[in-house]
Amino acid sequence: MRAEEINIRDPYILAYDGRYYLYGTRSETCWGEAYGFDCYVSDDLVDYEGPFEIFRRPEGFFATQNYWAPECYEHNGRFYLLTTFGGDGMKKGIYILESEKPTGPFKLKAGRLTPENWTCIDGTLFFDGSRIYLVYSHSFEDTPDADICFQELSQELDRCVSEPQKMFAAKDAPWAKPVPFAEAEFGLKGDVYFSDGPCVFKGEDGNLYMTWSSWSKGSYAVGIARSLDGTISGAWEQIDEPLWKENGGHGMVFKNFEGQYYFCLHYPNDKTKEHPYIVELLFGDGKISLHC
Repeated sequence: MRAEEINIRDPYILAYDGRYYLYGTRSETCWGEAYGFDCYVSDDLVDYEGPFEIFRRPEGFFATQNYWAPECYEHNGRFYLLTTFGGDGMKKGIYILESEKPTGPFKLKAGRLTPENWTCIDGTLFFDGSRIYLVYSHSFEDTPDADICFQELSQELDRCVSEPQKMFAAKDAPWAKPVPFAEAEFGLKGDVYFSDGPCVFKGEDGNLYMTWSSWSKGSYAVGIARSLDGTISGAWEQIDEPLWKENGGHGMVFKNFEGQYYFCLHYPNDKTKEHPYIVELLFGDGKISLHC
């Protein structure tokens, strides 16, 4: 099948051992009860095999909703699936699953990684030398400015070994706008922002960047932040204009086996119509652009 036939949100691509592994949130269960995750496999980013179910909710499993944004990483010969879990009576949080293969089956490795009393979504990992960082959105349910935070992880990826540190808030970006339906849908008054889908990466130009999503001018959009000192804890500068302006979101950056940078997001942002959209990411004249 082609990418446009795959109905997922929050796509993530792992390039490993000559093949591309595509993961995502099942669109049909995104906003209700959820049951698992799938993987699709490609040799060329054009044609895909699958879906292959890589995780199925065990009987009595603690999380029943918000099976969101799975991201797969190879680390020390094992594969780790980072994801959001939620359910009735619990705050959404970030968890990690483990497998011997990128196609699973995955099993829960450890307990909750993010703070118990925080609502956190859309975790991603950044490997900086020997140190591993968990980056995630501290969601608007707790903080109406919608912070992006990070914590250092253990080498075993089973716990955080530092306290949360705020990187920036969604309201810091000129292109990000308050969610117009916050009161009607969530009962939250005043200016409420949201942030999701962070992806931290070193650019072709040597800078440290993050793509992340928020509400913009009437639609879901993706913007870019740049670390001013090249570290994850440095001050982050928001690029004024979004990278993807409307009706698509939760992007990520990866390199193909030839070393070319690509950007992948779900588009359109319409329920049950979402699919992965992959486009070349270009660096030049101090800017990042898409080769659409």
